[in-house]
Amino acid sequence: MLPKLLPIGGFFIPTYGLLVMTGVFLALLLAKRLANRSGRNGAQVFDLGVSIVIAGLIGSKALLIVTDPEFLKSWDNAWLLLRSGGVFYGGVLFGTAAAWYYLRKYALPFWPVADILGTGIPLAHFFGRLGCFAAGCCWGRECALPWAVTFTNADAHALTGVPLDVPLHPTQIYEALFLAALFGFVYLRFPRRRFDGQIFLTYVILYAAFRFGVEFLRGDPRGSVLGVLSTSQAIAVGAFLAAVILYVLRSKTVHRGKA
Repeated sequence: MLPKLLPIGGFFIPTYGLLVMTGVFLALLLAKRLANRSGRNGAQVFDLGVSIVIAGLIGSKALLIVTDPEFLKSWDNAWLLLRSGGVFYGGVLFGTAAAWYYLRKYALPFWPVADILGTGIPLAHFFGRLGCFAAGCCWGRECALPWAVTFTNADAHALTGVPLDVPLHPTQIYEALFLAALFGFVYLRFPRRRFDGQIFLTYVILYAAFRFGVEFLRGDPRGSVLGVLSTSQAIAVGAFLAAVILYVLRSKTVHRGKA
């Protein structure tokens, strides 16, 4: 609940941005380390990760505009867009496109590299959700549970529109805790994976399932699909089904190879 660090006059360090940068940097370092351990070119994997991050930032903003066109109606809102976190799934879509281009350009194997990067994604996302909590974005619905959080920071309200003085579900913390556990799980599974792609697809399946559920507790504007699902829920359904199908196909390929 502290969106601004070291405010001096009109200058401040955005807490959200600092935490996201920290998470991304740690995830990239981890990817480089895992790549070298796996006999891959760690430097190329690191560069690939940087390309995905840049594309992801653009994509997260683009999907935020789709779900909330108000950002395009004034220069003040456009400036707010630059300081907002964006929509995670938009970052995934654009990041995937950048990954596809980079993998083809440098002839890197998709599934092994996907496992390397997929191990670090929940780590980076964990820090991102802590940043969301600090900034006040991605807030939850009103609730009366003992662990409800109440935002009181006027800067947070001005930056994200989070309701003040209202007990809310700490959806950012729910997701951060899940992502911490997910990171621990895939990190421990990485050296024991049975086929290339297992780690990445496991991450997608588990995160999509969780995200679909936690969306019911979100209270911020997220757009809708057919008036039934939020934009993120619709993407989560598609990502879950696609990842499950690929997981089964990849697993069967490995079993046939051993037969």
